[in-house]
Amino acid sequence: MENTNDNSRRPDQMKAKEDSPKVQLAVAPITIQTAKAFVAWTHRHLGPPIGAKFAVGAKTSNGTLVGVVILGRLDARTLDDGDTAEITHLCTDGTPNVCPFLLCLAWRAARVLGHRRLVTYTHADDPGTSLRAAGYRPVAQVPPEQVPATTSRLRTSGEADNVVRTRWEIKAEGTQLVPDTACRRLPGWERP
Repeated sequence: MENTNDNSRRPDQMKAKEDSPKVQLAVAPITIQTAKAFVAWTHRHLGPPIGAKFAVGAKTSNGTLVGVVILGRLDARTLDDGDTAEITHLCTDGTPNVCPFLLCLAWRAARVLGHRRLVTYTHADDPGTSLRAAGYRPVAQVPPEQVPATTSRLRTSGEADNVVRTRWEIKAEGTQLVPDTACRRLPGWERP
């Protein structure tokens, strides 16, 4: 889920990020509309989602929104068992450690809502460093989607349709509500 778009930042923003001290991150309650606008502004290969269940953001100590994660309906209906949620979009402005911070927030929120598993997808060539840091594990290679030849349901071809993707997941173990061991190791993580 390394969806940081360093190429969209202006050179003066890139320099400021490189020279800045370690950033303390905090939870930013945001609306789905704000999250969609942030995705439209920063995401490398996907536009904002059509729908969403909820969104949460990460902000710096000065209140700047530096990343968002959006959870929505499951892409693979075969996984829809009532206990599983999906991260449909995660993107940042390039601030270090925001991706794993948001992945941990998404898992924590999903657990509070009663989900026992959280899945997401990356392009197959993405190493998933932030996902691994937050405790997610790769579970499957998903072939490119085939747009159905029937006209019973109108569907447009999406950006992810022609790419092999890796499905990642994190599961609840027992009654544990948050992935404490993974999240507490992350720089900037503070328990709300």
